[in-house]
Amino acid sequence: MIRFFLISREEAFHICDKSQYQESTLWEKIKLNFRYLWCRTTRMYVNRNTQLTKTLKSSNLECLEYSERKLMEDRLNEQLKNQM
Repeated sequence: MIRFFLISREEAFHICDKSQYQESTLWEKIKLNFRYLWCRTTRMYVNRNTQLTKTLKSSNLECLEYSERKLMEDRLNEQLKNQM
């Protein structure tokens, strides 16, 4: 019975990351919470991930539009070609 709840540390980290973006299932959240209860490393990862998410949401970051990003990439590639 308990075997259904046991997941690896890497899987717990992956589920934690998915939960950050509301992409994890209820079953994954249950397994993560079970591991969270007894694994110190998982607790630290979840807490840091939660803190990072809150910080990013409150930072009011502005991202580049796709066209701006594409223009920068093209310019960089052009400069790299010219250097060779």
